[in-house]
Amino acid sequence: MIAESAKVHPSAVIEDGAVIGENVTIGPFCHVGGLVELADDVVLMSHVVVIGRTSVGRGTRIFPSAVIGGDSQSVHHSAVDTRLVIGENCTIREGVTMNTGTVEHGGLTSVGDNNLFLAYAHVAHDCRLGSNIILSNNVMLAGHVVVEDRAILGGGSAVHQFTRVGRQAFVGGLSAVSYDVIPYGMLNGNPGILSGLNVVGMSRAGHDKAVIHQVRRAYKSIFEGTGSVRANAAAIRDDYLDCAPVMEILDFIGAESDRALSSPTRGKKG
Repeated sequence: MIAESAKVHPSAVIEDGAVIGENVTIGPFCHVGGLVELADDVVLMSHVVVIGRTSVGRGTRIFPSAVIGGDSQSVHHSAVDTRLVIGENCTIREGVTMNTGTVEHGGLTSVGDNNLFLAYAHVAHDCRLGSNIILSNNVMLAGHVVVEDRAILGGGSAVHQFTRVGRQAFVGGLSAVSYDVIPYGMLNGNPGILSGLNVVGMSRAGHDKAVIHQVRRAYKSIFEGTGSVRANAAAIRDDYLDCAPVMEILDFIGAESDRALSSPTRGKKG
């Protein structure tokens, strides 16, 4: 079904069954599969491929040569229909690839709202991304990665499968992210080392200096204390019940995960 207000270039291919919303623009040489849903005001600029059981949220713009909704690249992919859901007002630049999920792990790759994916970034099967995230050029997310709201990943960084990147974390360019990155953490290098807090990002997000100082004190207690990271985090919980960012970090550390936590020392050479 194609809405009457949609603008479709004559060279575009739209398979039977696709749902095309109001005021959608589909440019030259695009290919839209029969299981695709494009919400109102979506723009496919040119040479864009959207296939699989994929839905794209209102106002999202997709630039040339992006391939959205391709099958999982997992060797265990069973070829059963799985899904990719993309939220509203995302910008997906040239050459970006996003895969559908795998049936073995719930069958869904999900992307939130207002995200920016720069050229040739890759979102693999079963990833779960929040909103207001930036993936810079050539960022590579392996399968099952979780990226929480407002995180920023620098160009060429690579994230190991099943790894979590916490809310408003910052990952430097060319970093290898092998372990979970706490909310508000800053990680750099290969191997990636936790190098402090994303204080600039916290300030830009409206956290006042008093809150930032509390988070800094908590960070020091967690990673410089005499016990393990998890023991240190548990020990300070009652001291920070009124500080939401610290509690978010503590909850992240306490949650179950398939990966260990990044730290200032884990993976450090010498």
